[in-house]
Amino acid sequence: MTYGWTGRRLVVDLTNQTLEVETLSEELLHKYVGGRGLNSHVLYEHIGLETDPLGPENVIVFGAGPVTGTLAPGSGRTTVSALSPLTVVRDSVPSLGDGNFGGFFGPALKYAGFDQIVIHGRAARPVWLWIEDDVVELRDASRLWGLDTAETTTQIAQEMGNSDIQVACIGVAGETECRSAAVIVNFARAAGKCGMGAVMGSKRLKAVAVQGTGAVRVARPTDLKDAVADTIAALRQDPASQTYATKGTASLIEARVKVGGLPTENYQKLGLEGWQNLTAESLERFWKRSKGCFACPLHCSHYYEINEGPFAGTKGEGPEYGALGGLGSLVGNTDVASVLYLDTLCNRLGVSVSVGSTIAWAMECWQRGILTEKETDGLALEWGKPEVIIEMVERLARGEGALGSLLAQGHYHAAMELGRGSEEYVVHVKGQTPGMTDPRISPAWGLAYIVASRGGDHLRALVTPEFYFTPEQAVEYFGSEEAVSRAGVRGKGRMVKWCEDQRAMADSLEVCKFVVRTGLIFPVWLKRYFNAVTGLDWSEEDIMRAGERINNVERSFNVLRGLTRSAETISKRFLENPVESGPYKGYTFDPQPLLDEYYEARGWDENGLPTRQKLEELDLGEVADDLARAGKLGTG
Repeated sequence: MTYGWTGRRLVVDLTNQTLEVETLSEELLHKYVGGRGLNSHVLYEHIGLETDPLGPENVIVFGAGPVTGTLAPGSGRTTVSALSPLTVVRDSVPSLGDGNFGGFFGPALKYAGFDQIVIHGRAARPVWLWIEDDVVELRDASRLWGLDTAETTTQIAQEMGNSDIQVACIGVAGETECRSAAVIVNFARAAGKCGMGAVMGSKRLKAVAVQGTGAVRVARPTDLKDAVADTIAALRQDPASQTYATKGTASLIEARVKVGGLPTENYQKLGLEGWQNLTAESLERFWKRSKGCFACPLHCSHYYEINEGPFAGTKGEGPEYGALGGLGSLVGNTDVASVLYLDTLCNRLGVSVSVGSTIAWAMECWQRGILTEKETDGLALEWGKPEVIIEMVERLARGEGALGSLLAQGHYHAAMELGRGSEEYVVHVKGQTPGMTDPRISPAWGLAYIVASRGGDHLRALVTPEFYFTPEQAVEYFGSEEAVSRAGVRGKGRMVKWCEDQRAMADSLEVCKFVVRTGLIFPVWLKRYFNAVTGLDWSEEDIMRAGERINNVERSFNVLRGLTRSAETISKRFLENPVESGPYKGYTFDPQPLLDEYYEARGWDENGLPTRQKLEELDLGEVADDLARAGKLGTG
């Protein structure tokens, strides 16, 4: 028996209604670790170049990590992976996709005896997957089809007679194959990136429900106990971590305002009148108690209730900065109660809060006369009106009417369909909404968006050394003090690479980035959790090398589909339109020198293609052969 890993994967064929348990080799687990890493390997092995993301030939994979279900801090994460219906490598060619959620699903999967679930095919009618230790069944979901995520979760728990069952499910957005559909667990935790809910819907898979009575074997319990104690002590001494513990990411609204960088009205502005209404302090009157995921030392989320006004009766968890920004400032909305309502609405419909970017694009198109009442079914898409935003979310998730059908494509695909110059106003990288940090004032974040393997995402790198490293550390790790200067350029490419490798390993162990985002960002912490649980003796270099391998596999997956440097760009708004006011007035974003340094740090060629030397160094000779056969292997 192994420590940490269960060594088992469940393989489900929905077309043929078959269930099989496979043994995972030690070699494979050591090479790809688990969670995101092992999931990405499955995508690389099983998805063809002509696969339709919403066709039966796509696979969807749920993956836990080797430390999931242990006392390792923040080890309740799970990665859900598939070929993305939302993000692209170029034009309309789909890219690798995944989403990651917290909560308690991953530990339950491990306790049931599985590291991973790989789901193929398409069911003839709606089904849900039930896993209880060695009992695995596909069950009829006809009565669940059409229910929202909260109703689905409750119905399954009632049917099985256990409220502790962990349910990952889709709502109506997934059923209608909305490209922004999410997978929801624990009513409010979302795998919101890349349209994973749409993939589940296309497979007629309503839910995966898990209950386990087993345990995760830990090789060195005393070492793990010591690592946990040291982590908690470090987090308690870290001011940033304590801010997140008390205020969550809602604290980022004020932080963005202070640097003149709160995205407003589809990034036409970087400041919103009435922003004070969206801060953590404004939410305190709704927050009832803190909430945490499995093994969470920070409990950064909050349970909220609205007891008066037009949104009375709303109950939920959060909200994150993504909701406050995307459904607040980005669409000109300062009604914080409506943001809470929208947050809960998105969770119940099973759609990502990133739909705020799609709504913001549509509102700017309305502002500029590109969209008219003909295309909006008579709805006036005016900035900042909660009732309009709510109606747009409902229509989008359900694909209702001309407007709903258009917006359900996501803003990138919708703009490609609409045309008329609307493409100019889509804020995206490779079809994905970037994180709510403007690259004109944070070039490292801009680079991170551009090179992220699942489109414009901030979490692939989460370049927090920019804020938390000293100039001396910046020189030591990244070769230049500019790396920790917000507007600097030199060292940023090396910093993004370093962060991506560390984050890939965190995602593969399935440790929450909130635990390892500030003083605990160094790989020594991941090494301590990993070695204590598995009994291995990996060095920090081994940890980072595993993260580098995972990033190269994901890069190669996308390169085989046509990714080159020409696609590594961002919306023209950031490249050509200077910041209009604030401390960064006049700044634009130029990614080219950052890309040069990043590619060099990665050991790729000047076109961003992995080289044989780098791939073989990472024990990926077979991937180098695949790229060579396709004529896509980097030179040098």
